[in-house]
Amino acid sequence: MKPPAPSSAPVKPAKGQESVWDYPRPPRLESSHKHIEIICAGVKIVDSSRAFRVLETSHPPVFYIPPGDIESSVLELASGSSFCEWKGAAGYYKLRIGTHVVPEVAWFYPEPSQSFAAIKDHVAFYAARVALLEGDGCFVNGERVVPQPGNFYGGWITSDIVGPFKGETGTWGW
Repeated sequence: MKPPAPSSAPVKPAKGQESVWDYPRPPRLESSHKHIEIICAGVKIVDSSRAFRVLETSHPPVFYIPPGDIESSVLELASGSSFCEWKGAAGYYKLRIGTHVVPEVAWFYPEPSQSFAAIKDHVAFYAARVALLEGDGCFVNGERVVPQPGNFYGGWITSDIVGPFKGETGTWGW
């Protein structure tokens, strides 16, 4: 992977922070006991302390939530798929809460590669797509996350993660 241009050199992490430039490639999967909550249309749809994080160079962490910690009645399979060279073929969910419908709000791996078998059917949400009403969002240990820039990426930026991040202007070639 190409490093950032000198004008966007990696930020040096302070004590208690992680730099996405210290994350590996290929990505690493690790369990996380951080408290994950997602609120959409005023409804708490995720409450978990059993997520996994995927950490990849230049990307903020992506959290994969176990299906049992998701209000499953709000998710419906969506059309479309994508392929990750590390994890395999992904499927998508749309979200329906009352009159609110959010297409491709989340993705999952029904048959992940062996290295990522632990996240089989776990669900990762695009933070930018769940914020429909005031107070909605994705939260890690009570902190509202900032969505990873760009429409394709699903990482969650919190105050303990520093970049620059893939998806920002000028990063397409990284």
